Amino acid sequence: MKNLEELKKKLEDVLRDKEIIVDEIYIKKKHKHNFLTIVLDKVGGIDLDGIVDATKIINPIVDEYDICDGEYILDVMSKERG
Repeated sequence: MKNLEELKKKLEDVLRDKEIIVDEIYIKKKHKHNFLTIVLDKVGGIDLDGIVDATKIINPIVDEYDICDGEYILDVMSKERG
C-alpha cells in the first residue's frame, strides 16, 4: 500500500498537461464508508466536464496505488471558490 503523498505526486504528473492542480487528497470515514477525496483546481476554475475527464484519468491510478484497506468511495471534486 502506497501513501497519499506518492499518489498526489503521480496525479500531479499526469494532470499537469491538462493544467489541473491536485490541491488536496485525504481519506475520511463517514458513517461506515471510507471516502478517498481528491480536490482539484485549475486557473480560471474547473467545470463538471473537466472533473469527469480528470476522474477517468485518476480512477485507474488510484486503483494501482491501493491507498485504502477495503472498500472506499472515490470522490473527485473541484476546489471551492469564495
